[in-house]
Amino acid sequence: MTQTMAEGLVDTGHGGLIAQDWNQLTFRVNREAYRSAEVFQAERDRIWNHNWLYLGHETEIPNKNDYKVRTLGGKPLIFVRGGDGVVRAFLNSCPHRGTVVCREEQGNARNFQCFYHAWTFNSSGKLSALPGDDAYAELERFKGTMDLRPVAKLDIHEGFVFVSFDPDVPPLLEHLGEAADVLSMAAEQSASGMTTLPGIQRYGVKGNWKLAVENAMDGYHFAPTHNTFVGYLRETGFPVTDDDQYAHDLGSGHSMLVLTGHNGRLGMIWEPRFGEAEKERTRLNREAMAERLGQERADEIGDASRILFVFPNLLFFDLEALTIRQLEPVAPGRTDVRAWQYVPVDEEPDVRAMRLKTMTSFVGPGGLATPDDIEAYEAVQRGIEASKGDTRGFNDWSDMSRGMERESKGEKGRSIDEGAMRSFWRHWDKSLGKVSDATATEYGSGCE
Repeated sequence: MTQTMAEGLVDTGHGGLIAQDWNQLTFRVNREAYRSAEVFQAERDRIWNHNWLYLGHETEIPNKNDYKVRTLGGKPLIFVRGGDGVVRAFLNSCPHRGTVVCREEQGNARNFQCFYHAWTFNSSGKLSALPGDDAYAELERFKGTMDLRPVAKLDIHEGFVFVSFDPDVPPLLEHLGEAADVLSMAAEQSASGMTTLPGIQRYGVKGNWKLAVENAMDGYHFAPTHNTFVGYLRETGFPVTDDDQYAHDLGSGHSMLVLTGHNGRLGMIWEPRFGEAEKERTRLNREAMAERLGQERADEIGDASRILFVFPNLLFFDLEALTIRQLEPVAPGRTDVRAWQYVPVDEEPDVRAMRLKTMTSFVGPGGLATPDDIEAYEAVQRGIEASKGDTRGFNDWSDMSRGMERESKGEKGRSIDEGAMRSFWRHWDKSLGKVSDATATEYGSGCE
């Protein structure tokens, strides 16, 4: 839709919460997108119920009958490797009366028993015991209809397990598009394979989930927000720069920052704080990668750090170490975050210890970056209350116009531009459609 504004011609796309003006080269998001309960529910209905969602990595459940309990899109799930070795995901809800079946967060169990009426299911989801089964007519037929309910779709790419509640979603690789190869590049970093480490970092943030996406795709904030870390790197002899850092729109809401001047990477790019022994190990590792994968592929994998976002709930940080993050929206102003470390299977103990130390120093929940980031988007969530209900012009809109001139010319977007954020918001807007249009009309579209 197109509307005339004091500022020029504005294309609000599929919904009225986005104001994109190619004449003035501005891009704005109405702040109701972060506050509105209606928008949050529409996201649950139209995004989380109809997309592929990242559930976990298959190495989290390496053995038969291993399981994890997890929540996606507000739905409690059982993530399990059955007694037959197959990875599955079930709704954590008894088919009998709806009770949560598995009440432990993780473990190894051949059977799950509902505490309410003692219905019992094996780790492959089959109903295996039904107390008082003589009260049911055509018992075998009835039992065949009362297995644990699987998610509508489950597929795995490079060990990354995705599920969908919509049976009609496109194939996973079609959804992932170019993002699939980025995950493949991570999986190819070790000849022995990659695995997640036991344990999880889990924390709650008093901010909207989309602010976490923005923050990850926002290279503009790195130097001012993380100035302590930048100063530390410079003191160790690592030159920090924003030159030759780029943002990529991977389609379907996915995006990626490619960074070459923010940090070293264990086994890939040496920096002084890693020590001399790691310098030699990095050289040998890069030579082995080139021999195994070819020089071009090895350089593509090894020469740059990456931050990948897979719409709508997966963030993958290939920085000093490799971190998988999963976003779970709880309310308009509340997000739960889960994170795992992704490591080479055969990594030597001293290198593994260094990897964990460098990870916790930056992207860990107590590091020099993540607390800064959390405070930043919690501060946004608090601050946008100031303009709530203000319908004057663009007072209640957040600006993401940086780099639009480069984008309009088809030039490569820089990481310190806001192009990756804009690509996310365009896809989000398309997914929500007229819900965002109606919400913006109620609270003021910024149009005169």
